[in-house]
Amino acid sequence: MNYYVIIPAHNEEAFLRLTLDSLFRQTLQPKKVVIVNDNSTDTTERIIDEFISKTTTLLKINTHSSEEHLPGSKVIKAFNKGLQELDDDFDFIVKLDADLILPDNYFERIAYIFKGRPDVGIAGGFIYEKDSNGTWILNHTMDKDHVRGAFKAYSKSCFEAIGGLKTEMGWDTVDELLAQYHGYFIVTDETLKVKHLRPTGKAYNPKARYLQGRAMYTMRYGFLITLIASLKMAIKQRKSVIFFDNMYGYFEAKKEKISFMVSLNEGRFIRKLRWQKIKSKLLP
Repeated sequence: MNYYVIIPAHNEEAFLRLTLDSLFRQTLQPKKVVIVNDNSTDTTERIIDEFISKTTTLLKINTHSSEEHLPGSKVIKAFNKGLQELDDDFDFIVKLDADLILPDNYFERIAYIFKGRPDVGIAGGFIYEKDSNGTWILNHTMDKDHVRGAFKAYSKSCFEAIGGLKTEMGWDTVDELLAQYHGYFIVTDETLKVKHLRPTGKAYNPKARYLQGRAMYTMRYGFLITLIASLKMAIKQRKSVIFFDNMYGYFEAKKEKISFMVSLNEGRFIRKLRWQKIKSKLLP
């Protein structure tokens, strides 16, 4: 199967070389890799140029967005810049972070999943991070059927059905909800252990904390589902401030009447799906 990889990169000199090494060791090689160098001020571009000199598969795009590392809009705007450079001759497309080490057979397994099941729209492995003892441990804060935004792979038909990726916080949740709305399944493979070199959330600006609540509003969760989801996130991460930040963001978005990410029908489907999952966990 043919696949494209797009890597948004901002000041990734500490990790990018390791990521690219693991990418070009894949048993199933990508047809094209686009790195979007987004306003980097370190040696990121020099590292990209080193790899470009060794392969014709790699393409570099320089762009300049804000210097803040806000989740959502910045990274997906960079992704979309890369997307503009690609044609539609692919079987699946990947949004990949620049701070990962992939197992050598990662994309061979992803291709196997897509090829065997045309009803799968999104596929991926699991994140592992180093603990204080230097041991790589599973860090998957979401449900096991969720693919982390660091390495999202989309079948071509699913990517087209959901209209690409939203340039807002919550893009890596709404994509899966819309995929299910269009009849696709999300599949994770526990054998695919991806090493995440930067601990989750460490680079996020404090201003971004309440954007999760805004995202829940724009996905038409409604008050009760937002309340439950925010409480669950706070408990899982053992930080009560997450609950209050989320709810603050939700009410601010409601007061400002910001635009929704999904239509009325998609919103109804999303709420129904969320309630089904909540009930399945509460009832035996």
